[in-house]
Amino acid sequence: MKIDQVIIRPGAPFAPALSPLAEVKPDLVLVFGSRDILANPDFVPALQQVVPANAIVGCSTAGEIHQNEVTDQACVISALTFERTKVQICESMIADNAASHSAGKALANQLIAAQGDQPLAAVLVFSRGTAINGSALIEGMHESLGLNLPIFGGLAGDDGAFERTYTLSPSGLCDNRVIAAGLYGDALSLAYGSAGGWEAFGPTRRITACDGNVLYSLDGEPALEIYRRYLGDYAKDLPASGLLFPFEMLSEQEQSVGLIRTILGIDEEAGSLILAGSVDPNGYLRMMHSNTDKLVDGAEYAATLTGLQQENSATFTEPTLGILVSCVGRKLVMGDRVDEEVEAVNDLLAAHLGHSATLTGFYSYGEITPYGPYKECSLHNQTMTIALISEKQTEQN
Repeated sequence: MKIDQVIIRPGAPFAPALSPLAEVKPDLVLVFGSRDILANPDFVPALQQVVPANAIVGCSTAGEIHQNEVTDQACVISALTFERTKVQICESMIADNAASHSAGKALANQLIAAQGDQPLAAVLVFSRGTAINGSALIEGMHESLGLNLPIFGGLAGDDGAFERTYTLSPSGLCDNRVIAAGLYGDALSLAYGSAGGWEAFGPTRRITACDGNVLYSLDGEPALEIYRRYLGDYAKDLPASGLLFPFEMLSEQEQSVGLIRTILGIDEEAGSLILAGSVDPNGYLRMMHSNTDKLVDGAEYAATLTGLQQENSATFTEPTLGILVSCVGRKLVMGDRVDEEVEAVNDLLAAHLGHSATLTGFYSYGEITPYGPYKECSLHNQTMTIALISEKQTEQN
């Protein structure tokens, strides 16, 4: 595997920044950039002049990750050239929230149809970030792919505006599409990890009315009313301020299930909260908060989990790609110190791998990754998620 990476800084002309990719013949091009750059009418044509259009996958962001730094209003492009891994890019439209499950299933069926004589080893998926039920999307993919196939990715961002997000694919730029890149064959080494660093506060509240990812009431009261009461002065900035106070999900027995849900929108008329993913209609929720030190600790733990998987189950050779997807809520809490969580991940991964990984990624409205040591994928919120990818060496190497 070969990795070529460039970054377009804010205000920089596209052609000179992209020129190092002109001699590359990549199989997969990962593009994570600000909404303004991706929507610039000159960007996509400039990119398609230097890399194959059918290799492009990406999305708009709420911040970009490049090596050990976090940028804003930039674009990070990673061109991957594989030796023995086949790539197939598929896409599906998501007209609205209710179409999330069917879009996921349609994507999965396309990936299966492209399998041929090489088995599907992993999937990278990037979706619109608003008007989406991320957990329903994943459930639709599971329905056709099963639970044991690793799926990584995230929901697109738009710098915390929650207005219009984009995905980028061979079909171009779109605001209502989900994209998947299937990786086929047995040459890949994969590892993954996810952790948060948030703390629960306040009372546990029973979910008394919900529909998928729309939360109508808690303890018999309108969810929006309760949430506003707890937010106080922060309530005037909803839905963006909801990123600072996510929900911890609990089971019917009021035990944590290891998942967090972020608020993506509000419905004043219905008094409801629109979450990034579904909640258990028989479960409970509790509010959470955090600070920079705890979030950096969470990022370090995610890197440690990834490194332990790498040591126990796979052999990673140089070069290795690390895809980091972190939540925009973490970025808002950490402010000017947001680089610290990426630096911590970079250092720990290098220690586990014995070499530095090439890092890319973005700040998102939802993170998609297998949970803990299991391959079963879930939608996460407010976590740092990490996926490591490399190709195993052949005997000749």
